[in-house]
Amino acid sequence: MNAPSESDFHCGMIAIVGRPNVGKSTLMNALVGQKVSITSRKAQTTRHRITGIRTIEQAQYIFVDTPGFQTRHGSALNRSLNRAVTSTLGSVDVVLFVVEAGRFGPDDQQVLDLIPKAAPLLMVANKVDRISDKETLFPFLQEMGALRDFREIVPMSAKTPADIDHLLATLLPYLPAGEPIYGEDDLTDRSERFLAAEILREKVFRWTGDELPYTSTVVIEKFEQEGRLRRIFASILVDRDTHKAMIIGQKGAKLKQINTDARLDMEKMFDGPVYLEVFIKVKSGWADNEAGLRAYGYE
Repeated sequence: MNAPSESDFHCGMIAIVGRPNVGKSTLMNALVGQKVSITSRKAQTTRHRITGIRTIEQAQYIFVDTPGFQTRHGSALNRSLNRAVTSTLGSVDVVLFVVEAGRFGPDDQQVLDLIPKAAPLLMVANKVDRISDKETLFPFLQEMGALRDFREIVPMSAKTPADIDHLLATLLPYLPAGEPIYGEDDLTDRSERFLAAEILREKVFRWTGDELPYTSTVVIEKFEQEGRLRRIFASILVDRDTHKAMIIGQKGAKLKQINTDARLDMEKMFDGPVYLEVFIKVKSGWADNEAGLRAYGYE
């Protein structure tokens, strides 16, 4: 496909898919140029389809960060996450299939098998900065090229600005001609209320590590704005009393740290002061209840 002429404007949707924890959210944030999707070392952090927008002189890129495909189908939450992935793949112009450079396993293959054969498909071999022996990279990329008819295979690190610029340039010819859908300053189609919940959830995962099951979630009970000040009242939902204790920490220290970190991130994102109050509620079995999931904003 030829690159668009300078007089054309191009606008298209790009899905970012891959197994959990390959760096999809970090890649999304780098492509957009600002944090719109939460990141964590904990697998399965992204729960919703997050749209991030990058507008340049000749194009508007609309990136959709999807949950990592869940191979454990036991819970309603996992089924909901998988529906979010498959529904996204049917409505985009390009698919970025993200793998970790030097590593391709059965879970990666499962995600690849989900991608429609007709979809314009690019592979991103992310985290090349972690490969100590760079001579192993070329044979790995050759193996990847034999798996599917990828339009491009792009080895890169989402932490390297030059690699991000290269990926944006690589994507441009695949975007259809058309007018921009969003304003040139828009970064996401998600509300501040949604972003506040995501920021708080990220801090919960960061400060509890692998102790806390990933089924915990955040609900914004009240979101008020008075001038530049935002007053946010949020609840962290957990399955058990023991999980509640993990978040509170000794003498409330962990919850205080979570609250402070979340508030500072919110103030940076919203460009204004934030008053944040956080409660913890025990809601047993919420992640395996279809009606409950819909009430908490899951598709």
